Amino acid sequence: MTNPTDDRVIWIDRLRIFACFMVMMTHSCEPFYLGGEGSLILTKADAFWVAILNVLPRASVALFVIASSYLQFPLHYSTGEFFRRRAVRILIPFLLWTLVYAFVWGEPVQNLKDVLLNFNYAAGHLWYVYMMVGLYIIMPLLSPWAEKVGKKELRIYLSIWLLTTIIPLIRQWVGGSAPVIYGPSGIPNAAKYPLWGEASWNSYGLFYYVSGFIGYMLLGLYFRKFVGHLSWKKTLAIATPVFLGGFAICSYGFLNRVWADCAGTFPVEGPVGLAALWEGPWLNDTFGVALMSIGWILLFKKFNGDNYVYRKAVLPVSKASYGMYLSHMLLLGLVSAWLRNSLGVGQDGALGIWTTPLQILATVIISFTGVAIACVLIQKIPKAGKYIIG
Repeated sequence: MTNPTDDRVIWIDRLRIFACFMVMMTHSCEPFYLGGEGSLILTKADAFWVAILNVLPRASVALFVIASSYLQFPLHYSTGEFFRRRAVRILIPFLLWTLVYAFVWGEPVQNLKDVLLNFNYAAGHLWYVYMMVGLYIIMPLLSPWAEKVGKKELRIYLSIWLLTTIIPLIRQWVGGSAPVIYGPSGIPNAAKYPLWGEASWNSYGLFYYVSGFIGYMLLGLYFRKFVGHLSWKKTLAIATPVFLGGFAICSYGFLNRVWADCAGTFPVEGPVGLAALWEGPWLNDTFGVALMSIGWILLFKKFNGDNYVYRKAVLPVSKASYGMYLSHMLLLGLVSAWLRNSLGVGQDGALGIWTTPLQILATVIISFTGVAIACVLIQKIPKAGKYIIG
């Protein structure tokens, strides 16, 4: 008989669970800087807690992309078979949960209209699926190159991509309080701080085609082809400064923006665009997040052992992780609201300065546990489970 774990990349299973937990941690932090008119930080302490607890998990989406690339890229089978498998695994559960959110949150008719043109705004985290499908579309195109690319050549492309992760930070630096630009080559209004070939009539600048999440896809390829076994000493010697450097860039960038807007006086409040400006240093395509992603991957590659806990707990949850991502906001929103009502907020809360971190950690732990149990059980439903959870 075949061992069910024989074809698994064990550290990827552990990474998926970790990334899923971090996604929920990110969403658990959002009420502490999103609120009021759209942006609201109540106290100086809350600003620091967000700078720590909302930066630690910021590589979560990047880790999902790296894991998918590590397993799928270059393609192991024909293009048609690849898309058929991805459709069953990704699109069917996505469509199902999109409908669930459309009817549970907000105005169903408007939500369904929105879905015709974009993700369901009642469930903002569903943006991820569109991005991931976009990467799947170009994987067959790049697979022949990926099979033959050498280490030196791939490093050159990764270096170019890493350069693009600095561009969003440059835009914020030259733009001051201008609107945040999502992506190195996006221009929100005509000729607003164009760089390297961009103009009011052209968004496709020098780095457009080598920027964004394609870099994480190439990172997955690099780790698969060229990063073998490293000792714990070498792993920590590389991963620790890389991760801490990325964390410092994101955390300092956030606090620097907040301080510039509040001049040290709290609460600080404004429209949602203000929070978008605060988030600029930790966007997915920025340098700090890229560094943290590399640090996490190096570390998780060391956890590749098969044991009882892995087979009975880690593996089932990993298999259900996509469904957990899709569904988690249904529970997390309720848990977050309940804890805020029970414990209060800010320094006036039940635990003073510790109220905020306790609420964040309790929200993510309760939500993750509940969603994991539910999704593992749903996935066991004969025939229907895989279409609901993926």
